[in-house]
Amino acid sequence: MQVTDIGNKEEGKIWHRKPAQNKCLFITVVRSGKQGKTVRFHHVTFDTTGESFLAGDHHGNIYVFDISRNRFRLVQKTGLACTALAFSLRRTTEFLVALADYSIKCFDKDTKQLVSWMRGHEGAVSSISVHGSGRYAITTSSDTAQLWDLDTFQRKRKLNIRQSVGIQKVFFLPLGNTILSCFSDDSIFAWESESLSCKYQLPVPEEGPRVHYKAFAVTRDGKNLAAGGRSNLLHLWCLDSRQLVRVLQMPAVVRTVRQLHFLPDSFDGGASQTLGVLSQDGVMRFVNIHTCKLLFHLGSTDQAITTATVSPNGRHVAAVMDDGSINVYSVHSLSQDLNKPPALRTTVVSCCEEGASTSHLTVKVRSEVKQRPVKTSGRRPRAKTHRPPAIDSLTDDKENELPAGLNKKRLVALLQAFGEYPAKYRMFVWRSLLCLPENHGAYSSLTDKGLHGAYLSLHNKYPIKSHKLQRGLQRVLSALAHWAAIFGETEYLPLVAFPFVKLFQNNPLLCFEVVATVIVNWCQHWFEYFPNPPLNVLSMAENVLAHHDPELLQHLVERGITSQLYIWPLLETLFSEVLTRDEWLRLFDNVFSNHPGFLLMACVAYVTCCRAPLLLCTQKQDFEYFFHHRNNLDMGSLVQEAYRLSASTPAPIHPRGLLAAFSPLTRGQYPVFNHYPEVVVQYHGRERERIRQQELEYLQERQAVSELRAECVRRQASEEAYYAQEELLRQAEEQRRNILAQEEEKLTQQRTRLGAMKREMKLKELRLTDASRRRFLTHQQELRASHLHKLDRDISRKMDLREQETAAAVQDLEIRQIELETQRKLLEQELLKEQVRVGRQVEEEVEVRMRRAERDEGDNRGLLQDAETNLQALEESLAEACQLGVDGDWEREVGQRLEGLAVDGERKRERLAEVHAETLCQQHRLLNTVRDMHGWKWDEVMSARAQLQEEAQPSTSANTDPERLVTLRSPCPTRGLPLRPSAGATVPQPHANATATASPAGGGGGGLCLNTSPPGSTSTNFSLDRGRAHLDSGERQLMRDVQELRRKLASAQARGGRGGASDSAASSQAAWSPTPAPQ
Repeated sequence: MQVTDIGNKEEGKIWHRKPAQNKCLFITVVRSGKQGKTVRFHHVTFDTTGESFLAGDHHGNIYVFDISRNRFRLVQKTGLACTALAFSLRRTTEFLVALADYSIKCFDKDTKQLVSWMRGHEGAVSSISVHGSGRYAITTSSDTAQLWDLDTFQRKRKLNIRQSVGIQKVFFLPLGNTILSCFSDDSIFAWESESLSCKYQLPVPEEGPRVHYKAFAVTRDGKNLAAGGRSNLLHLWCLDSRQLVRVLQMPAVVRTVRQLHFLPDSFDGGASQTLGVLSQDGVMRFVNIHTCKLLFHLGSTDQAITTATVSPNGRHVAAVMDDGSINVYSVHSLSQDLNKPPALRTTVVSCCEEGASTSHLTVKVRSEVKQRPVKTSGRRPRAKTHRPPAIDSLTDDKENELPAGLNKKRLVALLQAFGEYPAKYRMFVWRSLLCLPENHGAYSSLTDKGLHGAYLSLHNKYPIKSHKLQRGLQRVLSALAHWAAIFGETEYLPLVAFPFVKLFQNNPLLCFEVVATVIVNWCQHWFEYFPNPPLNVLSMAENVLAHHDPELLQHLVERGITSQLYIWPLLETLFSEVLTRDEWLRLFDNVFSNHPGFLLMACVAYVTCCRAPLLLCTQKQDFEYFFHHRNNLDMGSLVQEAYRLSASTPAPIHPRGLLAAFSPLTRGQYPVFNHYPEVVVQYHGRERERIRQQELEYLQERQAVSELRAECVRRQASEEAYYAQEELLRQAEEQRRNILAQEEEKLTQQRTRLGAMKREMKLKELRLTDASRRRFLTHQQELRASHLHKLDRDISRKMDLREQETAAAVQDLEIRQIELETQRKLLEQELLKEQVRVGRQVEEEVEVRMRRAERDEGDNRGLLQDAETNLQALEESLAEACQLGVDGDWEREVGQRLEGLAVDGERKRERLAEVHAETLCQQHRLLNTVRDMHGWKWDEVMSARAQLQEEAQPSTSANTDPERLVTLRSPCPTRGLPLRPSAGATVPQPHANATATASPAGGGGGGLCLNTSPPGSTSTNFSLDRGRAHLDSGERQLMRDVQELRRKLASAQARGGRGGASDSAASSQAAWSPTPAPQ
């Protein structure tokens, strides 16, 4: 590995010893500054040739490294670090530099002069993209993208976005006028560069993890887009179908993709297959996107790559390392599988051994020998091939100058010497001969119209195995149909365009322009008799044939074979049906190098070269087959014959005088093509549309009929399957029936034997069962007797408990009655005391007021005696007024006291009512408690008796003793004690009711009642009815006492009111009585 330190040199050699071809690392370039510090490089970019690149360091120095010349040179000192670099494609000596002050400068690398200074960005410029024509450039920052015109260096447009969505990158697509803009939300939009209208948007992938696009790369043909970001996934988009076609997953060590670059290949036609992926670990991995295999990698964790770029010719990779140096790698040494010719061509060359007897190789060698231009004397010619005439010795003619520095005379001389152009440069030579304008804008406007309606079903008429080739043919034919309406109606146009589509399938623009050039020049006057074949052109070829071979023409005329049968099949297919690929390429090398009339001469030459087999043909079908299939023909003889006919044909019938000279397509826009009958074409278009509509209707009807037929077939099949299944089921059922009959016979015999065995076993079982039943009955009788004794003891115990609880409840009621009587007496005493106290207070108040009135009267009487007689009337008036005021005050005070007494009495009455209500509630609770207790105990007794009766029934039936049956019945219809009767209602007598409902002692049922005792019972009997009668009588007495207490309270209140009223009346009479006049 060689390391070159450029230091402070302004120019010099890149390496002093040429690196070996097999070394991967070509050269390492470093720049050391003052005090041994390394000046770091930031960015590198290649020019269009791929042999030189620009490099900028963080001091602002820009260097040009020419690998082919082994020279480097300092071209500019900007003083600011650069953020992006790009070469200008139109003026190759100019380059663009984005600086850290957000400006873009254009310099000339030869003169080192500043060409222009462009400002307008408010952030650092991250990328610069130049259009293929070199006229426009796009600069991208995080907040905006700006379109610049490089002719005037003026800003043309500006892309503004929302602050929430940042711009990742905006760039031009190769071979087109499309701009791709990629944003931080993973959305990608395509714009037209001329009108800046949105063409389409790529759908954002919804499935899978989000990639967060950061890096992008496009193939040279502009059909595929690779995108990556903060993930180890790479998305491959097809820009023609606008679909995500593949997702590549990089190794797990790759977490973020920094840069993506497609590695060009000389034999891929622009559809690059190798993708370089620079990840966060500083390693750039090259992957085949079709096989998904890792081919090789650059860099390592110790020598990490910061940024990298690939040369357009795919030979070198320049990488800026983490330490600031530049490493230049040789791609050819990294992988031997890249930049190799296709496998088929290599196999044919390597398998050609000496003495091989293949006819194809033999013909090819022969044709090359026959076309040698060097003539020898009488001596035997040598075996080695002569050199072509020296190209430098040919005189240059201005009119023969072709684009890209080629000369038509030199090319023709080369063609005559070798018989064909070199296969490696054939497409380049054709482009130069045809002077293709490469109108990207005009072609894009045609393709943007989509597929033409006439070629939507092209695959039905011309099925092609390769889908890519099928789509390319559809695209070119649709563009031709949009260019001129006649091409949408021409049936043989796919035959004309197919060989060119197959050759230029990776470059549709060149394919379209080649086909258009062929139609404009070599298909002159073809469409004047549309839809019929070009009779005028066929007449030209027939005249040439009549002049050179009248015998063959006479033979064809006698057999009724016209030029439409032997010339037109060759023209409408351009010899693609009768020639192999190599033969066809050799023929069109000569066709494109000569006048457009040479194609007709080639047709006549093909007929004349095949005159021997044609003279043997007599049937029309033989001629048709002959001109539509390949024949054994020497291609060199055909070309020489065509040149001979072109040279010896007289001018009046020569196609050169009837056809115009070659005219290339115009630049910018394609020429107008209207050499056809427009009325016929329009009529055909209308008829085709009508037929298409009828076909659609017919297809719909046929679809409906096919669906009906399919439904009928399905139903018929289902019915047949049903009947077949039914037949199988019937057979299976018959078979099962036979099997069942046999099994039933066997079962009958077995049942007979089992019946005898069962009878014997049954007799034994009955004997055993009878013995066990007797033992069991005896045991049950003993158990039930013991259980009955136990129940009797329990019943007696529970009855004792019930008597004790009832006695306790009666005692509680008596105590409660005593408490209520005591409370009643206390209330009566309190009411009497209150009445006496109130009466005393009123009497005292009345006495006090009477004494005060008497005292006041005495005082007034004394005053009247001392007053003068003349003032007696005035004094009386004054005394009366004073007396009135005093009486009013006393009356108000007495009224207030009476109101207070009334309020206190009302409050006491309310308290007495509350005490009464509470007493009633306690009575109800006590009665409910007693009733519930009696009901619960009665339920227990009844349940116990019922259980005893149920247990006694089996034993009674077994012993057949009906006299021991005990019947239990309730002493009364209701369970528990009766509810308390309301005031004034008649209280029923429980004892009488119970006596009436009880059955007599001497009844036939022999029933037992708890309230009645048989003659032989003990003295411990208990009567519940007698207890209930005692409680009811006590309750009624209590209610009578309460009512009497209420009456007394009401009479006391009435007396108190009347006494108060009489007192107030007496006081009022005393207050308002007139004072006697003094004597």
